[in-house]
Amino acid sequence: MIKNLIGKLPRKPSKSAENREFGGSSAPALNASSIGSRSGDVGNRPINSNSVPLSGLDSDSNLGYGHGSKLPQLVNSSLNSVTTSYEAFPAFRDVPNSEKHNLFVKKLNLCCVLFDFTDPTKNLREKDIKRQTLLELVDYVTSANGKFTEIIVQEVVKVVTVNLFRSFSPQPRENKVLEGFDVEEEEPLMDPAWSHLQIVYELFLRFVASPETDAKVAKKYIDQSFVLKLLDLFDSEDPREREYLKTILHRVYGKFMVHRPFIRKAINNIFFRFIFETEKHNGIAEFLEVLGSIINGFALPLKEEHKLFLVQALIPLHKPRCLQMYHQQLSYCISQFVEKDCKLADTVIRGLLKYWPITNSSKEVMFLSELEETLEATQPAEFQTCMVPLFRQISRCLSSSHLQVAERALYLWNNDHIEDLIRQNRKVILPIIFPALEKNGRNHWNQVARRLTLNIRKIYSDIDPELFEECLLKFQEDEAKEEEVKAKHVATWKHLEEIAASNAVSSEAVVGRLDPTQTSPS
Repeated sequence: MIKNLIGKLPRKPSKSAENREFGGSSAPALNASSIGSRSGDVGNRPINSNSVPLSGLDSDSNLGYGHGSKLPQLVNSSLNSVTTSYEAFPAFRDVPNSEKHNLFVKKLNLCCVLFDFTDPTKNLREKDIKRQTLLELVDYVTSANGKFTEIIVQEVVKVVTVNLFRSFSPQPRENKVLEGFDVEEEEPLMDPAWSHLQIVYELFLRFVASPETDAKVAKKYIDQSFVLKLLDLFDSEDPREREYLKTILHRVYGKFMVHRPFIRKAINNIFFRFIFETEKHNGIAEFLEVLGSIINGFALPLKEEHKLFLVQALIPLHKPRCLQMYHQQLSYCISQFVEKDCKLADTVIRGLLKYWPITNSSKEVMFLSELEETLEATQPAEFQTCMVPLFRQISRCLSSSHLQVAERALYLWNNDHIEDLIRQNRKVILPIIFPALEKNGRNHWNQVARRLTLNIRKIYSDIDPELFEECLLKFQEDEAKEEEVKAKHVATWKHLEEIAASNAVSSEAVVGRLDPTQTSPS
C-alpha cells in the first residue's frame, strides 16, 4: 500500500529526461571549456578551429559582425522554459550510424533558438552550446556521404531562415556615401551575434555546395521567396556578411538552374530601385561581382534578354553619384559583354557618353579609364560608328583645367590599339581634337600636360604633315575669325556706349529747354 502511494508521487525530472524531451540521450552536456572561449565574449578570437576545419574563415572574418541588425531574443515565446532545458545533444561520433540522421535533425532544431547578444553576460552556457552545435553541423555536412533527405533539407532551410533573415536598422552613414566620403575607412558597427551568424552562413554554404544536396528536392524549400530574402541581406553594412552572401548566391545560381532567370530579374529590380529611386544600397559591388562570373558563362550568340540587361541596368549604373563604390566590378561586367560581342562596343561607348559627368572630375577620370578598356576590345567597324561624338568628348577632356582629367585623356595615346584606331581614322579625328591640342600646347597651366600634348602633336606632324598643316591652317583661320568676331563685339559695345552717352547729353538739353523756371528775355 505504502509502495503504491510512493509510486504516485511526482518525481524531479532528471538530466536524461530533459535530453529526451529534445530527442537526445543522457550524454553529458558540452560546456564552455570544450570550446575554448565563451561565445558571449565577442572579439578577435578564432572560431574553434580545433573542433572543425572551416576553410575560408580567416582571422579577418572572425571579428565582430558590423551591422545594426534587429535580432529577436528567442524564437520560442517562453524564454525561461527554453533556457532552463537547453542542453547539448551527444556528438555524432558517440552514436551509431543509424541514429545520426535523427540526431542531425535534433541538432538543427536546437539551433533554431535565438539569444540576445546585446547583453554579453546573458545565457553564456546556452550560447556556447549552440555555437558548438553549429560547428558540429558544419562538420557533419562537410563529411556527409549520403544524399540529404527532404526532412534534412527542410530543417537546414529553417535554421537559415530563423537565424539569418532579419531586418536592418536605418543606416546613419548614407549621406556620406552620396557626398563622396570614403566610407570604407570607417570602422563597421559591431554586432555580437556575428559569432553565430558566421557559422550559420558557413553551414548553408557547405550545404548548397555539397554533392549530397539534391537540387530537385531542395528547390521546394530554397524557392523564389527564399531567394528574395537572401538578396535582401546584401544590404548589410558588414563586408564579411556580404562576402558570404556573394559566394552563396553564386553557388545557388549554379546549382538551381530553375532559379537563374528569376535571380537575374530580381537583381535587375534591385538595380532599378537603386539607380532611379534611392541611390542607397551596400551590396551593389557584390551583386556585380556575381554577375561578372555569370556573364562570363553566357553562351554565344548572346540572347536579346542579356543585351537588354546591359542597356537597361548595367550602363545606367554609371548615373549614381557613388559610382566609385562599385565601378571596378561594373567595368568588368561591361568589358565581358564587349569581349563576347564586339558589336556592343558602340552601344557601350554611346551609353558612357550619355551619362558622362559634367562637374564631377573624379567620376570623369573613372569614365576615361573604362573607356580605354572598352576601346581595347573595339574593332575598327564599331569604332567608326561612334568616333565623332566620342572624340568631341575626349577633346573637351583634353582641354580640362583639372590635371587628372586632361592627363588621363592624353594617356589614351599610350595604348597601342587605341593609337592604331586613331591613326587609321586620323582624317576624321585630328580636325576634331586639333584645337584642344593646340591650345593645350600653348596655354595649359601644367607642364606635364603641355609636354604630353606636344608629343601627340608631333606624332601627327610626322605621320601626316599635309593633314597636320591643313588642320593648323584651319585652326589659325578659325582663330583669326574668333579675333575678328571679338573685335566686332568690342566695337559694337563701344558704339553703343557712345550712343548712350550722346543720348544722355541730348536729354539734359531737352530737359533744360522745357524747364518752366527758366523765363525767356522780353
